[in-house]
Amino acid sequence: MDGMDRIAVDLRIHFGKPCVAGTRITVQSVLELLNEGLTFKEITRDYFPDLTNEDIRACVRITRLRLPIPCPNTFQRPEPSL
Repeated sequence: MDGMDRIAVDLRIHFGKPCVAGTRITVQSVLELLNEGLTFKEITRDYFPDLTNEDIRACVRITRLRLPIPCPNTFQRPEPSL
């Protein structure tokens, strides 16, 4: 199982933002804490004790699946100005 069943979208909860299923914890909230450098353990201990490590992994996974990530070969360097 890829864990995507751990993420739910319900228009009645947080205006349809993706949340950890069965909670009102948004994927965005979890990602912001990860971006601040918090570990999984710190997130579950200090912010969201109802989450599991697999819930946090699912937040990262759904973001990777939904965001287009360009192939490095498609980047074009700007022409140097003379």
